[in-house]
Amino acid sequence: MKNLVVLFLTFGLAVSARAQFNADKDPLITRSLSNQAINKVVARTSGGSITVTGVSEGEARLEVYVKPSGMNFGGASKSELQEKLKEDYDLVISSANNQLQVTAKSKNHVNWRRQLNISYKIYVPRNVVTDLGTSGGSISLSNLNGNQRFRTSGGSLQLSNLRGNIDGKTSGGSIRAENCTGGEMTLATSGGSLTLNDLKGTIQASTSGGSIRGSRISGELKAHTSGGSIHLDDLSCSLETSTSGGSVNVSVANPGKYLSASTSGGSVNVSIPGNRGLDLKVSGQSVKVSPLKNFNGTTDKRHVTGTVNGGGIPVNVSGSGNVNLSL
Repeated sequence: MKNLVVLFLTFGLAVSARAQFNADKDPLITRSLSNQAINKVVARTSGGSITVTGVSEGEARLEVYVKPSGMNFGGASKSELQEKLKEDYDLVISSANNQLQVTAKSKNHVNWRRQLNISYKIYVPRNVVTDLGTSGGSISLSNLNGNQRFRTSGGSLQLSNLRGNIDGKTSGGSIRAENCTGGEMTLATSGGSLTLNDLKGTIQASTSGGSIRGSRISGELKAHTSGGSIHLDDLSCSLETSTSGGSVNVSVANPGKYLSASTSGGSVNVSIPGNRGLDLKVSGQSVKVSPLKNFNGTTDKRHVTGTVNGGGIPVNVSGSGNVNLSL
């Protein structure tokens, strides 16, 4: 009877220890970076997400999250994950010369049923540049001042409160960028939608398989998609936008040096202030334009060509369906 009680107690403690560690919420490894003065982050992982957040120096730290990604390795305890990580993966963490480098890759071919998903949450001072890459997860950046470069083949991109040049690409997810100011921003995805809000800079955004939505953008925007609709509001920028497979809706509050909007697979609706000098070139299956003032040119059911207020900003709008221009 006594041995049976001991057995139950041992089993209960093992179950309790396993239950207390939540691989989704609890880091397997935590390293303080509070005394490191980090100004660059280089991070690589093949099976997880990467998050970099700007914080005060005293809060700087690295958290490494490890969980099973295979079917037959579920419910692993913390000690089992530590053993598996040490056995099959090279995890390198270095913070020399004001640069944080963290990389994780398998030592040899690991059976997919026993592979690990290794993710990072990195908290560093705001003035940091990054070079990030993962083939199997999302990337999130927030509250950073500096040039940011990042790549993922299998996840989304989430960007907020960034100041500096931005170069981000994903082959398998959506992109959301908010409240970012930079010299140049390049955002590209082959398999998701784009959401762009409160951006300022020279922006190039493209997707091969999703819609584009944006608002309150200033500077210059070139936004293109091969497979979705486009909806842009409250713009104060030069604009070039097109789609091969959807409608286009654009509202301009303060036009920049040019405006070009087109689709080969839907209608186009463009609103632009009519008190500016404009060079109009509009075409579609059916073209409708609000009453034109100070216009010099030609109009018919499918075309409007001419100048408004003596000419100035080139406005080129075309569509395969209805085209509506409001001045």
